[in-house]
Amino acid sequence: MQIEYISSTDLKDYLQQAMKVEGALMVMPFTNTSQAQQAAQLMASRADAPGMVLAIHDSSKVGFAAIVNAAFKVSQSPYFGYVAQDAYAGRQWLKLALEALGDKKSFLGFNDGKWAGALAGFGLAKREWAKNNYAGNFFYPEYQRHYADAELTLLALQTGLYAYDGNSVLVEVDWRKDGAPADPADKALFAKRKQGRFDGRITSKPLLDLIT
Repeated sequence: MQIEYISSTDLKDYLQQAMKVEGALMVMPFTNTSQAQQAAQLMASRADAPGMVLAIHDSSKVGFAAIVNAAFKVSQSPYFGYVAQDAYAGRQWLKLALEALGDKKSFLGFNDGKWAGALAGFGLAKREWAKNNYAGNFFYPEYQRHYADAELTLLALQTGLYAYDGNSVLVEVDWRKDGAPADPADKALFAKRKQGRFDGRITSKPLLDLIT
């Protein structure tokens, strides 16, 4: 697995000629360079499958979701995923994820050590599925930092396309995470979209009640 480090301002350079990756493209927005390098190097060494970790410095301070969306639009790859700078990769994390997706699933939540598969805090999707969800964006574009992954998880669960393998590990190593509140604007946006059943796409009442 390869690693490439770029700035968020560099993404525009791929507008005319897309970044092409064989296998899985894992986008890692980051603000802490040393932390991102450490996480990316371990991911690459333990992937056991082809692909690239694209670590993107948020130099423009546009936020996690916006960087992921921008990278999605200017890249080509069979699989596309997202991860944060504080990830710790388990052995064969990518190989196991691809096997769990197989032919019948389209979106996978990694074992991040927190949600036990109920929410794809870090996730991997088949591009053919992802590009049809939000008019070419990977995440719903109005989110900034939180809840975009939650909405995407619900879409996959609704259609029976969600996959999880507890042995496919990308643990979120954030010592202060449990005490940190979610972004208020993102939380309010999620609640608003839930009222509209996410553009009418989520019909299951248990799913609507799954994430608050």
